[in-house]
Amino acid sequence: MFAAFGSAHPVKTWVWAGALVWMGAACLWNARRCGRRHCFWTGPFFLAMALVALSHGYGVVDLGSQGWKWLGAMIGIGSLGVIAVTERRGKYL
Repeated sequence: MFAAFGSAHPVKTWVWAGALVWMGAACLWNARRCGRRHCFWTGPFFLAMALVALSHGYGVVDLGSQGWKWLGAMIGIGSLGVIAVTERRGKYL
């Protein structure tokens, strides 16, 4: 995703969406396999962010001129927030 940050619209949109779908699917698969609580939350979160990336890339959702930066910040802060809320002191909730 970082490598595609300066790319043109179709490349950036599909790289970001593909990476987020990959991460979301991996989290859901890991949730099923090991049962980590944050995986049950980060999986759908990443899949939702993939839809937002596609929507922003194709102009359905306007996030402004700095939309990709806002989207990256939402993904980073959101995933850290989910992990912080669902795991405390290394234990699974």
